[in-house]
Amino acid sequence: MSQALPADAPRPSVSIIMTVVNEERHLADAIERLLAQEYPGDLEIVVAVGPSRDRTRDVADRVAATHDHVTVVDNPSGRTPAGLNAAIAASTGDVIVRIDGHSMVPSDYVATGVRVLEETGADNVGGVMAAEGTNDFEDAVARAMTSVFGVGGASFHVGGEAGEAPTVYLGCFRRSALDRVGGYDETMVRAQDWEMNLRIRQSGGVIWFTPEMHVTYRPRHTLKALARQYHDYGRWRREVARRHPETLSLRYLAAPAAVSVIGVGVALALVGAVTRHPVLAAFGLSAPVGYALANLVASAVSAQQEPRLAPGAAVRLPGVYATMHGAWGLGFLRGLPASERGEGA
Repeated sequence: MSQALPADAPRPSVSIIMTVVNEERHLADAIERLLAQEYPGDLEIVVAVGPSRDRTRDVADRVAATHDHVTVVDNPSGRTPAGLNAAIAASTGDVIVRIDGHSMVPSDYVATGVRVLEETGADNVGGVMAAEGTNDFEDAVARAMTSVFGVGGASFHVGGEAGEAPTVYLGCFRRSALDRVGGYDETMVRAQDWEMNLRIRQSGGVIWFTPEMHVTYRPRHTLKALARQYHDYGRWRREVARRHPETLSLRYLAAPAAVSVIGVGVALALVGAVTRHPVLAAFGLSAPVGYALANLVASAVSAQQEPRLAPGAAVRLPGVYATMHGAWGLGFLRGLPASERGEGA
């Protein structure tokens, strides 16, 4: 453990970085919230803007023109890791805080992150990805994203005690750690946080989870968008495993294993039905029926946890779980074609 600085000691300078595309409606408000951070030290905001179909760049430039502590940089590819690296390169802070365009952070978020960095000596600290919905469907997704059955036991999803972690949501980084590992891998279109935190740990650094930091996250608002999101997660987590096989664990293999077993079971059931072999058909059906029962039980338990889900959200929960598991599992099994792996693959 490192010792925290005295209360009257100068605070490290902080750069908040964000990369945005098509954020005309929300960008100005998001930046204003960040400028209201209660941090007793130098603070700047660097926004990397990708190619947008709306007036995102105009909004960003207008805000920067009225605030000396806001800088705008280009992100020609529009890819998240490239934009983050561009923002880091244009920043000056000793501490780098990553924020998403739709993230809603409390006013003490930066101050808490810097304090925990000082207290723990970690290279990156982060907190809870607090998913919150605005309607029944989003409430169901939020509950699934904060349950062990839905996403496993990662502390940044389900909470827990402070301590070392493989990865955290977003992050409050020491600049020295980012310099040491060369920033984000721009070939990792998704899972770039997980992959970079892995390299920080491999270089001897510590990633620290603290429940004191909460970021409100708005889930996807349609089943199709949720399926696309988790399919991408699965494909890129497979890419992390391809590059770093030592990171594989039962938690990451659970969804692709379930998809495989259910797929084989359905095939056997069909063969049994066609060949009039009831034992084979029953054996094949045991996998999808078993998953369905486990899903229904987990959904019933999750829906009753406080705060209880409204009936409209509760009835959607089994479909949300199945979509997340199925899309993630299929994405992992598919992986990425060589053309999408990038130069660093």
